[in-house]
Amino acid sequence: MESIYAVIMGIVEGITEFLPISSTGHLILTQNILHLDERWGKDVVDAFVIIIQLGAILAVVAAYPGRFMGLLRFKENRGLSGLRGLGLLAITTIPASIVGFATHKYIHEKLFGPTTVAVALAIGAVWILAVEWFNPKGKKEGVDSITWKEALSVGLFQCLSLWPGMSRAASTILGGMISGLERKTATEYSFFAAVPIMIAATFFELYKSFKFLSAENFGMIAIGFVVSFIFAWLAVRIFIHFLSRHTLVPFGWYRLVLAGLVIWQIISK
Repeated sequence: MESIYAVIMGIVEGITEFLPISSTGHLILTQNILHLDERWGKDVVDAFVIIIQLGAILAVVAAYPGRFMGLLRFKENRGLSGLRGLGLLAITTIPASIVGFATHKYIHEKLFGPTTVAVALAIGAVWILAVEWFNPKGKKEGVDSITWKEALSVGLFQCLSLWPGMSRAASTILGGMISGLERKTATEYSFFAAVPIMIAATFFELYKSFKFLSAENFGMIAIGFVVSFIFAWLAVRIFIHFLSRHTLVPFGWYRLVLAGLVIWQIISK
């Protein structure tokens, strides 16, 4: 059964990591439904949730190998490649890294729960619907057109995603659109910007929680990691194809419905 729970969590993580619906929020809700805190222990679950996100993040590298190889071509230094590309991603990563490090304990103690997730889902839903309603016309197409100003703006918006349920993808995509990026461009940059921040978060969590993990835990983590990688790779491909024909509005309505269901369940207990 423990392996099945790991597979379920891996599927949820993989599907939701790059959609604007909050993977962390969905994982918190799923772990509550499966009672994983009682089964595995809260410290193990917290580590598991963060580490399997790395599997989903690495799926982006597999989906865009040429783009990430371009970051290592230091002589190019144009667009999102070479030292310029690394610099833009660093600018996007720094704000949330600083805020996350400073508020890590508070967030885990106060915001990792169904009620706070439901509120964040609802707020994020209204934000999605509002941005799409006013439909800011992004003038910049293609991630190679991004400047340090857009990179910093996306990074500042990414800080909102530290509240579980807000969604890192939603925060960075909407932040990019508000900053003048075309929707698909903002989405692709959101994919790339996820890599450094999530790698940093994963290794920080692993360092902090290593003492709570056993050999059995690493087996479950490996299962969740691989499953999240596979489903995230599929989700990235499908999501980009979807956005070539549609807006983010369906995700906004989905978030509202899910928030309502969670609040209704809490009230009815």
